[in-house]
Amino acid sequence: MYRSIKKNIFEQAWEKIIQFDWFFFILICILICVGLLTIHTIDNSTSNYLFKHFVRIVISLVLFLIVAFINIKFWYRFAYVFYIGIVVLLIYVDFFGLSAFGAKRWISLYFFNIQPSELMKVAVILALARYYQYIKLEEIDNFSKLIIPVFIIFIPFFLVTSQPDLGTGLFIFIVCLGMLWLAGLSLKIFITGFFSLLILTPFSIAFFLKPYQKERILTFLNPENDPLGSGYHIVQSKIAIGSGGFFGKGFKQGTQSNLEFLPEKHTDFIFTVFSEQFGFFGSILLILLFFTIILRILNISLKSQNNFSRLVCFGVGFNIFVYLAVNLGMVTGLLPVVGVPLPIVSYGGTAMLTTMFSLGLVMSAKIHKDHNL
Repeated sequence: MYRSIKKNIFEQAWEKIIQFDWFFFILICILICVGLLTIHTIDNSTSNYLFKHFVRIVISLVLFLIVAFINIKFWYRFAYVFYIGIVVLLIYVDFFGLSAFGAKRWISLYFFNIQPSELMKVAVILALARYYQYIKLEEIDNFSKLIIPVFIIFIPFFLVTSQPDLGTGLFIFIVCLGMLWLAGLSLKIFITGFFSLLILTPFSIAFFLKPYQKERILTFLNPENDPLGSGYHIVQSKIAIGSGGFFGKGFKQGTQSNLEFLPEKHTDFIFTVFSEQFGFFGSILLILLFFTIILRILNISLKSQNNFSRLVCFGVGFNIFVYLAVNLGMVTGLLPVVGVPLPIVSYGGTAMLTTMFSLGLVMSAKIHKDHNL
C-alpha cells in the first residue's frame, strides 16, 4: 500500500516535470537577467537596488514554481474567492492604506509593502475566466449574461481609480475588454461601448481627473513647453534613447542615466537605461524577447482544453503586451506618462510578484492541460 502510494506520487511528479515548458521558463530567466544587469549598471552603494531586486526575484521564482505545479483546477475553484479577497484589500487600502506622493495604494506588512491594485490584475482575469467557462457562445451577448462581468470589471476599476491610480484602473479595464473579445462578445457591443466612452471622455477629463493627471496629458501633447518641470521626464528619456544610437554607448557607459539626469530610471524608465547602453539593436532584441514570450503564452492558450485555461493564458499574455506597449510608448513620448513598469525588468516588489504569479498560472495551464476542471 505504502509503496503503491509512493510510486503514484513519483509518477505524478515526473509527469509534471515532463510537461514543464522549459523553453518558456528559460525565456523568462533571460528577461530576469536583463533586468538584473540593467539595474546593476545604475546601482550604487546608497541605493542598494540590485540586492533588493535579487531577493524579490528569488521569492518570485519560488512563487512561480509553486503556482505552476498546483493543478489549474485549484485556481478555477478559488477564482471568485481570490477576487473577493483582493476587493476587500482594496477597500481596506481606502481606510488604512499607506499614503505616498498624493496616493493611497499600499498595505504595510512591516518587511514589505503590498499593492492590492497590482494583485487585482490577476484576480480579475481569474474571475472572468471562471465566469465564461460554461457560458454558451450563443448566450454571451444576452443582457442577463453581461451583468456579472460588468460588476467584476467596474468594482475594481472604481476602487483603483479612487486611490487615485488611473493608469492601473485603465489597464485592468483594457485587459478585461480583450478577454471579453476572446470569450466571443459581439462587435456591435464593443462599437456601442466605444462610442459611449468617446462621448463621456470630455466630461471625465473635466470633472474626474486630478490636476496632475490633466497636466500629464498637456505635457504629452507638448513636452517641450516645460522642459525643466512637467516635461523633464520625457525630454530626458528621449535624449538618452537617441544618444544610444544603433549599438549603444556600451555596458555601464550611459551618461544620462549614470549622471542622474534621468528620473525613475530603475522603475518606469528602465528601458531608457537599457536603450542608452545597448542602442537600437539591443532594444529590438529585448522587444523580440518579449514578443517570443507573449507568443509562447498564446500558443499555450490555443492548446488548452477548456475555456478557463484558454482565457487565463490569453489574459496574462494580453496584460504583458499592453504593459510593454504602453511603457515603450511612454518612454519614447508616444503616450502620456502614466507610471507603468516594464514587466519583469523594472524594479518593484508587487509588480514582479504579480507578473511571476500570472506566468505561473500559464505554466500550470500547460502542465495540467489534459486534466478536466
